[in-house]
Amino acid sequence: MSGPTHYAVPTRGPQALTVSAPPGEADDCREDDAVCAEESTENCATAPADDTELADGTTPAAESPCCEVEEAREESALDDPAPTDNVLERVLGGPTGLGTAGLSLARRAQPPVPAPCRVIPGLYYHPVPEPDPVRVAEVSRRIKDWAVDEVKLYPPEWEDQFDGFSLGRYMVACHPDAPTIEHLMVATRLMAAENAVDDCYCEDHGGSPVGLGGRLLLAHTALDPVHTTEEYQATWADSLHSDAPRRAYRSAMDYFLQAASASQADRFRHDMARLHLGYLAEAAWAQTEYVPQVWEYLAMRQFNNFRPCPTITDTVGGYELPADLHAQPAMQRVIALASNATTIVNDLYSYTKELASPGRHMNLPVVLADREDLDEREAYLKAIKVHNDLMRAFESEAAALALVCPLPQVARFLRGVATWVDGNHHWHQTNTYRYGLPDFW
Repeated sequence: MSGPTHYAVPTRGPQALTVSAPPGEADDCREDDAVCAEESTENCATAPADDTELADGTTPAAESPCCEVEEAREESALDDPAPTDNVLERVLGGPTGLGTAGLSLARRAQPPVPAPCRVIPGLYYHPVPEPDPVRVAEVSRRIKDWAVDEVKLYPPEWEDQFDGFSLGRYMVACHPDAPTIEHLMVATRLMAAENAVDDCYCEDHGGSPVGLGGRLLLAHTALDPVHTTEEYQATWADSLHSDAPRRAYRSAMDYFLQAASASQADRFRHDMARLHLGYLAEAAWAQTEYVPQVWEYLAMRQFNNFRPCPTITDTVGGYELPADLHAQPAMQRVIALASNATTIVNDLYSYTKELASPGRHMNLPVVLADREDLDEREAYLKAIKVHNDLMRAFESEAAALALVCPLPQVARFLRGVATWVDGNHHWHQTNTYRYGLPDFW
């Protein structure tokens, strides 16, 4: 390209973002898994791809869907839930011709930069390049300043855990198309805040299922504000500063609103309500010492999962998937499958960490072992299969949707969700501070 592409981001507040394209393109490739280690894993199909901007360099305006997606799917040749490789390659390859490279869902065939990583044999995933170290360093610096100076997120004795989480590396890997550092910070603050709520209210740092509903509801008002009488409005506003999770939610949401449209903000609030509902289901089972059926656990994990993170890919990328396209049932299915798959990745990589923690932690291998009378190794291997089935379903449905609704916004959003899934796996695989693997091989 002849120069940086500029995206027009509407003003959302007093500090609206100025957007320019990233200084270099990330070569996010979906390649043979042998790049990471000598042990071979399953080879990859093509899937939604990297961070190239829209061909015309503009922010897509909201418009009506090109088609009623569900009706078009009924009439298309993709009614078979497993499209052939040729169909996938054609769909993911996108249009051809001058100026259309940014619309391709296929990743460029360049090998990712090797990184120290542990391989789960048989896991279906896509290696990615190491995230840009310059961006990682800057995001890491800014998120720590925000955590310490703006919201007082953690006491000094938790600093090693905050650093070990590697938020900067995580978010740069998941959002390589972010036009600026500040766009990356939008995602990074939200991730830090969401983990503070999980740790302080639910798990590691004083969390408990007892009374969780009340704590989550009050924290959620930092995202979805209370509208009440003048007599009580100020008291509610003061409550948002009462603990670290609420301070973090309030501040992260304020920054998010400067970059997001009204519909993007409402989408995020809805996804966070889903997340909190999932927390409550898991907490209820913990209180009653109930081990759910496998299908019940997977239903819970469709709510208690990473969904709020990949679905802000358009905000972080400096564009918008219009609300009517986001609401299409086919798009909702793709998002759910991607979020479910990437959450099972967490179950697999955090397995030994959770086994070593006090109490009984619920994860897919534990539930499979209990409900299907499997030993630990058998249960873990079956959890890998569940993940792989979800990943393939996500990629197949994404390809089908891209074919019947070939709009630039749809293509880029699907690409962003897939990139987030890949980056999330890369962070889990390489974060040796937090995660280890069981000795099942």
